[in-house]
Amino acid sequence: REIPLEVLRTRVGLVAQEVFLFSDTLRNNVTLYDESVSEAVLEDAAKAVGADGFIRQLPERWNMEVRERGASLSVGQRQLIAFMRAYVARPAVLVLDEATSSIDSESERLIQEATRRITKDRTSLVVAHRLSTIQEADAIFVFDSGKLVEQGAHADLLAQEGIYRNLYEKQFVALPSRSVD
Repeated sequence: REIPLEVLRTRVGLVAQEVFLFSDTLRNNVTLYDESVSEAVLEDAAKAVGADGFIRQLPERWNMEVRERGASLSVGQRQLIAFMRAYVARPAVLVLDEATSSIDSESERLIQEATRRITKDRTSLVVAHRLSTIQEADAIFVFDSGKLVEQGAHADLLAQEGIYRNLYEKQFVALPSRSVD
């Protein structure tokens, strides 16, 4: 409350589940009209988050017109653009709010790698239901009905055999198949 809003906006970056894209070039969607962002920084951002492959395939690359809300892009590509925005802004604190919740497996792999790179040496708050997104976190906080019920590192939470372990088993442990008589 004591930090001016304009200062807070420059120090905190957000990658949300729903990425807001507007009708303009890919460059402007990534830089948010910051003309001080060079081509080299854009290329670094694309490589860092794994978006360089799809950007190289675009006919006009950074000058490609993005249709409103990113209709011309896949969900995974829109998420990668949001990660590039955060990379370019270099915020002190990064908030990832369900950034991998509605993407396909291939995009999830790219975004998990982007998450590792972009959260390195930065305070990051990662909100996720997909445990693969948070397994490497220093501290994991498990909430149930709005209440903190468990906290710790991934291995510690698995050992507690509580809610986190139950979620982990549902997401990662293959259930034995049953034969139908």
